[in-house]
Amino acid sequence: MKIALIGYGKMGRTIEKIALSRGHQIVAKIDPVNGEDFTSPSLKEADVAIEFTRPETAFINYLECFRLNLPVVSGTTGWLERMDEIKALCEKGHTFFYASNFSIGMNLFFEINKRLAQLMNSQPQYEVSMTEVHHIHKLDAPSGTAITLAEGILENLSRKKYWELDKPSTGDVIGIKAVREGEVPGTHIINYISDVDEITIEHKVTSRDGLAFGAVLAAEFAISRKGFLTMSDMLKF
Repeated sequence: MKIALIGYGKMGRTIEKIALSRGHQIVAKIDPVNGEDFTSPSLKEADVAIEFTRPETAFINYLECFRLNLPVVSGTTGWLERMDEIKALCEKGHTFFYASNFSIGMNLFFEINKRLAQLMNSQPQYEVSMTEVHHIHKLDAPSGTAITLAEGILENLSRKKYWELDKPSTGDVIGIKAVREGEVPGTHIINYISDVDEITIEHKVTSRDGLAFGAVLAAEFAISRKGFLTMSDMLKF
């Protein structure tokens, strides 16, 4: 498989390492630091693009890849208000695989989170809140992963209708606390607290390799498929 990396920061370099270890080729690295852009002839050799960039450039990057009929795998967050436009383009024949988090462990955590919310639906004495911690370079807050977790709760806990950033959990609102410190790759915590006890589930990233591995698996999955794809499609949840 011939891969174009759109974004060649820490994540792009880690994806490169994992992809090469699985026998794939990196044929293009589209990044301002390299001076390579979407006019690069090497991009036409690619079978798939893996995109990890910034919220303000992500959507334009997707359109450029679609113009070249390249399937796209993306983990960039902070642009999701335009997701319906991407899904509409997928209905016209393009391929787009999106995940707010490509870690296999985190996607298992998403399912655990949903199941716990289902169980808590009949236990109104518990108040739910969320905390996410990331490195100081992360631009969006809350993280896309935190939003996915919050949506999983909202789908299954009928007393909650919204999430709000840096607000307390009360009434129909889930409060999400976003912390930016050091070089933390990513920690997500869900708390259910009553007057007599507390239930906590937590996922902590210890290496970016897990995220990169999932992204490469997604590229392997997407290359032979059409439409809008997610980790649920690949892992068959």
